Amino acid sequence: MASLICGSLAFDTIMGFEGQFASQILPDQLHILNVSFLVPSLRRDFGGCAGNIAYAMRQLGGTPLPMATIGQDGVGYLQRLRSLGIDTEFVREIEGSYTAQAMIMTDRDNNQITAFHPGAMMQAHVTQVPRRPDIRLGIISPDGREAMLEHAEQFHAAGIPFVFDPGQGLPMFDGTELAHFVRLATWVAVNDYEGRMLCDRIGIDLAELSRRVRGLVVTRGAQGCDLWEDGHRTHVPGITASAVVDPTGCGDAWRGALLHGLEQGWPLARCAALGNRVGAIKVASRGPQNYTLDAGVRDAA
Repeated sequence: MASLICGSLAFDTIMGFEGQFASQILPDQLHILNVSFLVPSLRRDFGGCAGNIAYAMRQLGGTPLPMATIGQDGVGYLQRLRSLGIDTEFVREIEGSYTAQAMIMTDRDNNQITAFHPGAMMQAHVTQVPRRPDIRLGIISPDGREAMLEHAEQFHAAGIPFVFDPGQGLPMFDGTELAHFVRLATWVAVNDYEGRMLCDRIGIDLAELSRRVRGLVVTRGAQGCDLWEDGHRTHVPGITASAVVDPTGCGDAWRGALLHGLEQGWPLARCAALGNRVGAIKVASRGPQNYTLDAGVRDAA
């Protein structure tokens, strides 16, 4: 059984600011904002939601199929995916474009400011969700606007249950479009802020949102996550990380564990518990794809 992961492949340039963003920004001067941050540390990592989710799934022994687009600079990313044993059949190169690029700056309180160049990701809709018996599960994660809309329709038409994970792409859609995503989806996964925005735009609360899907997950970082099923909430406590080094990609690591559990037919609470555990391991490593899951985690999965 394989899971089709619709989303971005991107290069992440991650910079560390040793101060606090809040102390550098004057709230009453936002209309003339002009700030500069000294970032002594800088690294470039493989990232993008599809890549990060696929990495987590593969670490857990799953069969991820990332469906994404890369640019003329993406050969190294293809090689990396293949070296990890991740099938790249649905990764397409777009000539004349760069691979999506995220520039992420993190302060000492783990607040983040991100600039994102979509590049080849804007052509992600050219690849269609196939009807194949081995593809039994999918996810719509942040991607090009057209791709997210079309792939959701294609999953539904193919009878493939999928997770709707709007993430940073949520602001691209109005309430009518978001309600349509929810009608098509089997599960919805959001963080606390995204959950509030999603409900606000549709005009419902979390309880009602959960009645429209099989399961709703609201992640809350170190506090764990809330699971909503048919209007009822269950809290799954977080796991204390050995160190808090870099939050980049934690949500994607969590979603990789969610997909792995759903592949196995687990109840949502067990999927969430594994997600909390994988997220805690990820936050102790720099970059979204540089952590390693030990045998104990893999065996538990």
